[in-house]
Amino acid sequence: MKNQTLAKLYTNSFHENWDNLAFSDFEGDDFKYSEIAKIIKSLHLFYQISGLQRGDKIAVFGRNSAHWGTIFLSAISAGLVVVPIMPDFNKKDTNYIINHSESKIVIGAKSLLDKVDIDESPGLKVVLALEDFSLHAARDENIQFKLTDSFQYYDDNQLTKKGFQFEEWEREEMCVISYTSGTSGFTKGVMIPERSLVSNIIFAREHMPLKSGDKIVSFLPMAHVYGLLFEFLFPVTLGCHITFLSKIPSPAIITKVFGEVKPHLVLSVPLVIEKIYKKKLLPTIQKPLIKVLLATPIISTIILKKIKAKLVDTFGGRFFEIVIGAAQLSADVEKFFKRINFPFTIGYGMTECGPLISYEAWNKTMPLSAGKLVDRMEVRIDSEDQFNTVGEIQVKGENVMLGYFKNEEATKDTFTEDGWLKTGDLGVIDQNNFIYIRGRSKNMLLGPSGQNIYPEEIEAKVSNQYCVAECVVKMDDTKLIALVYPDVETMKLEKVVESDLDKIMEANRKKVNNELPKYEQLSKIELVKEEFEKTPKKNIKRYKYV
Repeated sequence: MKNQTLAKLYTNSFHENWDNLAFSDFEGDDFKYSEIAKIIKSLHLFYQISGLQRGDKIAVFGRNSAHWGTIFLSAISAGLVVVPIMPDFNKKDTNYIINHSESKIVIGAKSLLDKVDIDESPGLKVVLALEDFSLHAARDENIQFKLTDSFQYYDDNQLTKKGFQFEEWEREEMCVISYTSGTSGFTKGVMIPERSLVSNIIFAREHMPLKSGDKIVSFLPMAHVYGLLFEFLFPVTLGCHITFLSKIPSPAIITKVFGEVKPHLVLSVPLVIEKIYKKKLLPTIQKPLIKVLLATPIISTIILKKIKAKLVDTFGGRFFEIVIGAAQLSADVEKFFKRINFPFTIGYGMTECGPLISYEAWNKTMPLSAGKLVDRMEVRIDSEDQFNTVGEIQVKGENVMLGYFKNEEATKDTFTEDGWLKTGDLGVIDQNNFIYIRGRSKNMLLGPSGQNIYPEEIEAKVSNQYCVAECVVKMDDTKLIALVYPDVETMKLEKVVESDLDKIMEANRKKVNNELPKYEQLSKIELVKEEFEKTPKKNIKRYKYV
């Protein structure tokens, strides 16, 4: 791996795939690798004549698109640091990130640029529109001429493969500052070095069988490292054709885009998978007749094959596996997917590891695990018996960040004295380094007799119940209470009136309690009137509710 660099990976891929399709916006424009290279070189000229120096920062602010990906590559190919900003961030957080990161240029979607205040950002030189690179705001009154000249140059002078190269980075140089907005509500800038990006990309190339021309759908937020690495940065090094989905991925939209693109690899988060399971599969398998048939050996095999075929078709029909990450998958969903032999696997990572910590192929992984520790990392559990006693998962290795940007105190708090990264996740490992996650250390509750209660496990069971959209479990004195936002879509479809909800939730509570030990049982379910506020990864900001 030491002979591999970002510069070599991307320069080789662009040269080898020059005339092949690179990026497409779903129901929008298509771009060849040569066309993307032309835009990249035009942006390089603009950065240069705008006075940017190596190591300066460029913020990109918008939903997934071909231009978003092109801007990212234009920065790392020129020795500039990329600062992705989640489109869901509010104006205050957006401008905080621009200022804190010391970004010199912001390129953002037109619909979001009212959140960017150049007057409140003294280091910010230029704001461009993501869609067409038009000028939105600038301090230099001559910037429009510089912008026009930069893009005109490669209209007048043809770009050749030989004239297109990525600049080399040092292994420990920071390439990306990724600002996280977690369930604790605190935003920090994770400094991701070149070695972390390369390590993640090389691991993916060694374990995920993609090749030039294969198709990928990019629908996870590119401003988050999970989607960025595995739906974009890794496939580009192989010459894949990436289709970007800018819309919020509802089950209906996913069915449409995956049906048309037919990707060869699918990345997802539990929220999307669980919604598809709940909307498309659960209504069928919960029918009384189907329940009886599923208990009949020969007939159940036929039914399960049909269910699997329907689910495979939902994702386009030709993928070799679905990789699920960024949060825990419901154990009930996982068990059913295993039962139908659906080709899915669960990985584990965090922004601070750019992101990968563990993964294993779908036909080799262990049930209910989060995959096997990747071979460029080490893991230990902070407990007296890491194979049997739950403790904090701690890691170190090639993938680990440099630290938090301009935040030495937070960096120090996140590492142990002997240099291990504290993930904040609780779990155990087995003898083969498969990782089993139990929950977040900050979320763990203590039962009345001192038992450890992991609310995520209870929430997963509640969320699979009738008329439940999402759930947060909290401790009130010694009693467990589930806060539930009802499934409005199901209520409309099945004409469930609000006055029936209390009775439905009580039935749900009893059903869930039958599956739980006594110390984890719910005393009541309380309905909430609005959806829970979430992070950009779609995890609930539980600190606001518990």
